Amino acid sequence: MRHEEGRDRETCASCGYVYYHNPLPVAANVVLNAEREVLLVKRARDPQQGMWCLPMGFAEVNESIGEAAARELEEEAGITGEVVTLLHADSYHSAFYGDLLIVSFEVVKTGGVERAGDDAEDVGYFPLDDLPPLAFRSNQQAIDACVGLHRDEWRIQDSFHAVQHGHDVPLLSSPAIRVIEEHSASIAQAWFGEMLTSPTTLCYRRLDPEEMRDTARTALSRLDAWMRGDAAAEEVSAFYRALGARRSAQGCRLDEVLSSITLLKLHVWRFSRTLAAFETPVDAYQLLELSFLVNSFFDRAIYHVTRGFAESERPGS
Repeated sequence: MRHEEGRDRETCASCGYVYYHNPLPVAANVVLNAEREVLLVKRARDPQQGMWCLPMGFAEVNESIGEAAARELEEEAGITGEVVTLLHADSYHSAFYGDLLIVSFEVVKTGGVERAGDDAEDVGYFPLDDLPPLAFRSNQQAIDACVGLHRDEWRIQDSFHAVQHGHDVPLLSSPAIRVIEEHSASIAQAWFGEMLTSPTTLCYRRLDPEEMRDTARTALSRLDAWMRGDAAAEEVSAFYRALGARRSAQGCRLDEVLSSITLLKLHVWRFSRTLAAFETPVDAYQLLELSFLVNSFFDRAIYHVTRGFAESERPGS
């Protein structure tokens, strides 16, 4: 034994050869399915027999750490996979094996059928928010790293699904929607100013100014509620059909009414654009989502105000 590089090291007394004790390399796999569940195996042997862990095992001579991960995945869980990215590396002292270096990868399944291998009692997928106690600290850290890597991607996917299926979950653009609602008076005032000067809305110059502002604020509150999923389509259609009928009775032309709606949409869009940071993909998607919602709302508004205008002009209406 001799002191070298700050440590006492085992040394051959005859030739001076230093025997270095290095940590054993371990490769671990984080495999997610389409439901965002993670693949775990139940350990059939010590250490931590009976506990769940990621498919993992020791790297062997003449194979890379990525090749070791793929081999252990097939041996322990029955499936083949392709390494996507390095997630985490952690040093761990095991009373059973000594010092370990656990390297964890995200791996995508490419084939095979999930089954428990020789070193496992069971295999299965578990929800990320409802995992059993894991055998190794590094497994949870690797899973957390994988979740962090996909967080923005999943937020975008969930929000897109919400837009398609009736706002089942909070939208990414919800903060922007709240800001628009909070500043609806400012948007309405900017719209009102343009209505008094635009050559496409001449009839509005003789309407009651307070009624115009109130209508704009109500329209914005309908927009806010609809984008949040708090207003049914029937409420939107009823409001705009009544508006079309009222403007017809006030002697406005249909093109002027449609122009007023388009100008309100323009001011909403101008205001929402000031909120865009464009610093991350989520920022860009938020603006895209908001644009989609605003366009969808005002397309409905134009349709129903036109129907209300036409129905009011029918004989006997």
